[in-house]
Amino acid sequence: MRIYVTSVMVGDQEKALQFYTNVLGFVKKLDLPVGEFRWLTVVSPDAPDGVQLLLEPNANPAARTFQQALFEQGIPLTSFAVDDVQKEYERLKALGVAFRGAPDTSGPVKIALFEDTCGNLIQLAQV
Repeated sequence: MRIYVTSVMVGDQEKALQFYTNVLGFVKKLDLPVGEFRWLTVVSPDAPDGVQLLLEPNANPAARTFQQALFEQGIPLTSFAVDDVQKEYERLKALGVAFRGAPDTSGPVKIALFEDTCGNLIQLAQV
């Protein structure tokens, strides 16, 4: 068993696509119409056949409540691995990404937390 698709909840799929591709550097993988929404996924350019991140329409009121609660409590929805958190922090900060603080070390992991413009907190992690 392996992870094939995971998701982040987004209110506006096109806005999310622009952020996740143009700012974070992911690459669009699938873009298929599904009723009023899209099955819209991105992947790492380093792993085009790897795990897909679904930009999931946040149309369910329960999902919106969950997303908002995590955001307000400062809990990341997901975590992305990077080779150098400090370097990625500086790159993204220069692009206008809102971080919750400078990178910090927790045991053997260096982390930084940012807002994805879609209502989610995302953690960058360097092990």
